[in-house]
Amino acid sequence: MSRREEKEDEERNYLQNLDKTTLIQEARYFNSTPVNPRKCVHILTKIIYLINQGEDLTTQEATDLFFATTKLFQSKDVVLRRLVYLCIKELSSLAQDVIIVTSSLTKDMTGQEDLYRAAAIRALCSITDSSMLQAIERYMKQAIVDKNPAISSAALVSALHLSATVPDLVKRWVNEAQEAITSEQVMVSYHALAVVAGARRNDRLSTVKLVTKLTRAPLRSPYTLSYLIRLAAKIVDEDPDASDPLDFLESCLRHKSEIVVYEAAHALLNLKKQTKSLAHAVSVLQIFCGSSKATLRLAGARTLAKLAIKHPNLVANCAADLENLISDSNRSVATLAVTTLLATGAESSIDRLMKQISGFMSEIPDEFKIVVVNAIRCLCSKYPRKHHSLSTFLAGMLRDEGGLEYKTAIADALIALIEENPDAKETGLAHLCEFIEDCEHTFLAVRILNVLGREGPKARQPSRYIRYIYNRVILENGPVRAAAVAAVARFGAARPELLPNIRVLLSRCHLDDDDEVRDRAVFYSAILDSGDQQLINDYILNIPMPNTVLLERALNDYLASEDAGNEPFNIDLVPVEEEVEKAKETPVEIETRKAPIVSLEEKYADELKVVPGIENFGPIFKTCEAVDLTEPETEYRVCCVKHVFARHVILQFECLNTLSDQLLAKVHVRLDAIPGYVMHSEVPCGQLPYNKQGSVFCVLEFPENPIETLGSFGATLEFVVRDCDATTGLPDEGEGYADTYPLEEIEMGCAEQFRFRPATDDWEAAWERAASAPEASDTFALAQTDAGVAALAVCQHLGLSQAAVSGDAVKDIKGGGIWREGAPILIRARLAAAQGAVTMQLLVRSTRQDVATLLLTAVG
Repeated sequence: MSRREEKEDEERNYLQNLDKTTLIQEARYFNSTPVNPRKCVHILTKIIYLINQGEDLTTQEATDLFFATTKLFQSKDVVLRRLVYLCIKELSSLAQDVIIVTSSLTKDMTGQEDLYRAAAIRALCSITDSSMLQAIERYMKQAIVDKNPAISSAALVSALHLSATVPDLVKRWVNEAQEAITSEQVMVSYHALAVVAGARRNDRLSTVKLVTKLTRAPLRSPYTLSYLIRLAAKIVDEDPDASDPLDFLESCLRHKSEIVVYEAAHALLNLKKQTKSLAHAVSVLQIFCGSSKATLRLAGARTLAKLAIKHPNLVANCAADLENLISDSNRSVATLAVTTLLATGAESSIDRLMKQISGFMSEIPDEFKIVVVNAIRCLCSKYPRKHHSLSTFLAGMLRDEGGLEYKTAIADALIALIEENPDAKETGLAHLCEFIEDCEHTFLAVRILNVLGREGPKARQPSRYIRYIYNRVILENGPVRAAAVAAVARFGAARPELLPNIRVLLSRCHLDDDDEVRDRAVFYSAILDSGDQQLINDYILNIPMPNTVLLERALNDYLASEDAGNEPFNIDLVPVEEEVEKAKETPVEIETRKAPIVSLEEKYADELKVVPGIENFGPIFKTCEAVDLTEPETEYRVCCVKHVFARHVILQFECLNTLSDQLLAKVHVRLDAIPGYVMHSEVPCGQLPYNKQGSVFCVLEFPENPIETLGSFGATLEFVVRDCDATTGLPDEGEGYADTYPLEEIEMGCAEQFRFRPATDDWEAAWERAASAPEASDTFALAQTDAGVAALAVCQHLGLSQAAVSGDAVKDIKGGGIWREGAPILIRARLAAAQGAVTMQLLVRSTRQDVATLLLTAVG
């Protein structure tokens, strides 16, 4: 490498491996007289880079850097001064006493040097507190209408940020901002509309007037028009009869700017109510797909991909244009075209599409392949008769090179095909068996073995899969061998004719080198040798899997409680891992993002720590969905979340104050409790500032008699109101005045106290085994006229999923579950419609008669 190349490489990488302590020492150079502007620029660049890389600066370190930077105000170098403003802005949230530079920034903001003014405005608005904003209000108004577009935009963007903290002050600048909307500068006009629309966002009538006025004004900025299109679309969604905004959206389809045309088409396609312009919008996107610009092709293909979910027939007309995009040089565009064709293609065209895709798949990276796999997975559900060709195609992809995430997506698609389509079970299991022969990912091999153990015994020839599973015991590592042992045991438990051979296979694992494998083999052998069907069902076939996060928390609470050692820990009360239902409408996305799946119990676990003595309540049994107790438009919004334990229930009231001129203090909830409930304690909310959520917790103990738990709580929100300065947000002096706000009643029903699951394969046997258990039954006449609708309503009322419903003309509901104190329960209902009415026969079996009766009482 030449000396010149070494020098360029050194300059290019001088921001790498920065040391915070060294940088603070370097910043002392700012105290020198005179300073070298170029050297100061390098140091300031390092500071800004370090902050934006997420480096944690202590308050003292940030303060030292801040005041060192302020020494550079005396420099006349333009680049240096603009970096100083940027550095001040970045450090203002970390350092102390930043307000000291207000006068210097105000001087630069009102000075004659335009190159300083815009940056000074942004820095000043980021450090000035609400009490001092009134002092610069006059300057801000002047800056908004300044002839220099950079200054005007800086003032408008700063106003937009300030509207989150001092909205009432920014509202006083609306007249100036409205004047700036008609500016010939595209960004000034765009920012001005954002400020005006933000100030009116809570006033629908005012927003309608603004949009109506601007749709008739000659706006030149495509960005302003795009923002106006979004406002108009929101109005049309709220009021489908609003003709002027709709006409404006349609007229924008003929605009000369491509940005405006796309925004209008996108808005029309996403309206809640279908309009006559839908076909016109689709034709615009079809033209985009044939554009020479990659951005327009991507926009057209992406929007058509999302539209295909709601209106596949409209998108089907664009099939020829989308097929041309399969060979597009932009792989994102090609992937979207392929997935859209898969979503809209007819059953007869699937084989042809598969041939087109086979050559395409080798040219795209894994993240794009995953998108295509997900589209094929949806196609499997849509056209079950095509399972053979689709599963064969997926199996071929499974044999190709790829990472863990890609292979997992294919395996998920095959597993979903096996579970949803009985005809595809044999083919899908065979493909999975072939894959685990060469699978190099332990996690994936374990997952597939679990599927083989669950689905293999249900196949017509279950013995054919045992060889593949047992090969894993011989050839693989410990975790895979352990999963294989569990899978083999399930075959022996589900198919008695295979049990002698399974016993032999398990006995060979008794001397395995791995403790987990050896212990599992001995454990399963003992259970299978016992011949006890109940043991086999509970410990091999239908093992409940508790939520591991909640199980750990429950064990810690048990050890910390007063009852530890006196009463055994009941694992049945810990919520189990719930299967997440896939959304019916999943937009096609190029970026594959997996949001972490968190149960309601996990979500609220940390918030519940403020409740005193909660560790003595035992593991949390169930957290229910939040229920609104106020209308969405009211000044105080309250919703209730019920956290159910074995003997207690915690009512969490999530409160939001939407009034910027009020601070609520000493917020609590007065309950009119159901007779039999005992109020233990309340955790009030100390303060409820504007637009910041707070919670109130009420702890109650359930009545001894389960039937007495049903009913409604009356609730009233009580608080002390302290008026606030609309500009600063600070409360006025004085103690304020007490006030109340009525809330909707809180229902405590049956669904909150049970955890139900749909019937499993062993449900009929479990129902027969419970024949001697206490039973309650009754016949009900339901209000619905359709048996299917009535069945879904009953499931929703009891807390059962829709999967519990089966049957055609006569609907059957089968499920099992557990009561909050641990009593198991089985439920069976039969619904039939006759002469315009639905009759339901309900049978409940449980180890406790009063719990079985509770279910009948809740339905009645």
